Amino acid sequence: MVETERAHWGSRIGFILAAAGSAVGLGNIWKFPYITGENGGGAFVLVYLACIAFVGLPIMIAEISLGRATQKSPASAMRSLSPGGGWIGIGWLCILTSVCLLSYYATVAGWALHYCYLAFSGQISGQGPEQLQAAFGSLTATPSLGVAWQLAFMALTVLVVVAGVSHGVERWSRILMPTLAVMLLILLGKAFTLSGFGQGMDFLFGFRADKLTPGGVLEALGHAFFTLSLGMGTMITYGSYLRREDDLVSASVMTSAVDTLVALVASMMLFPIIFTFGLEAGQGPGLLFVTVPIALAQMTGGGLLSIVFFVLLAFAALTSAISMLEVVTAYLMDDWGLSRRRSTVCAGIGIAALGIPATVSTGWFGQIDYYVSNWMLPLGGLGVALFVAWRMDAALRRGAFESGSMLAKFYKGWLWVLKYPVPVAVGLVFLHAVGVL
Repeated sequence: MVETERAHWGSRIGFILAAAGSAVGLGNIWKFPYITGENGGGAFVLVYLACIAFVGLPIMIAEISLGRATQKSPASAMRSLSPGGGWIGIGWLCILTSVCLLSYYATVAGWALHYCYLAFSGQISGQGPEQLQAAFGSLTATPSLGVAWQLAFMALTVLVVVAGVSHGVERWSRILMPTLAVMLLILLGKAFTLSGFGQGMDFLFGFRADKLTPGGVLEALGHAFFTLSLGMGTMITYGSYLRREDDLVSASVMTSAVDTLVALVASMMLFPIIFTFGLEAGQGPGLLFVTVPIALAQMTGGGLLSIVFFVLLAFAALTSAISMLEVVTAYLMDDWGLSRRRSTVCAGIGIAALGIPATVSTGWFGQIDYYVSNWMLPLGGLGVALFVAWRMDAALRRGAFESGSMLAKFYKGWLWVLKYPVPVAVGLVFLHAVGVL
């Protein structure tokens, strides 16, 4: 049966956990530590925190306020506020970005599920570097295996989203996010006992300004933007499930804080492992599926730690995937009038099919990742920021920000930042990503 009323979050904490789950993903546990490693540690972290506060957070508030003001998904929200205008293209772009991003994100998430299987079956603990390198090579070189795990991950995502906002997305966020936090703390506790803990903390928090280049500053800016799930319609969609009286500003602040804290704790967990075992701090994708397993296999209790680590990865991937699938589901419900079940299943099948080429071809994976990360996400986020700052009805915008907010006095400051510094910053990120800067 088609839903006739807009679903809402069961509670404020439910929304925060769901939004934080959307933001917390593989980027926090994998990408942030390795780009911190590439850019010299503490100085990069300080710049990143500033970028979260002055670029990422204002855009997040804009996206959530747009969703709550209209109670609609991205394209419908733009259409309702600017009928007949070209702004609806931004809404379409956000939806398309979620489709494309989830299609190849599920590939890496499928790898995480495969490594959960290896960990539970004892195929990581006690293995040497050559065996673990061969295990990842075998996975990426066997298309049928990769596709099977990718489809399994998409099936899990569909099962959560099909249950609805409060009974599916919110309920599982309440389970997954606290469990993720517990697993991170377990691994952090183990990292504290390693000989490289002090060196890792010095690297992460030691201020070495000479190691930070202009390119590193722009990378910090770009990651601050992308890590909060901006530019893909997730925060607009999640915001549309907020009630009019909910305090979206403080919820946005808390969501950003949780996302940043997870990234820092993940780094505090990984860098001691890296320095204890003489690994490379700035390594790329192989860090999660080759380097870290090699280190875990050498630790006391490595079997259990491997299980905790890869379940953590799978959970983080699932919380983000749920939000991306929800964007497409909400669009099909709002614009096509389909039931939630039919919308979710159709979206899940379509995205899974689109993702198969990325799973079987590293060339395709790299190409779609390039266009999503460097073109679609920045343009979507920039479009939403410009729309809310310059085109959205002033009274509606102010009401969305101030309604139920303990931080209503910051409205003028937020609007100024959204109008001027944010578009310049996102523009610089875009130019850097495409190689102009």
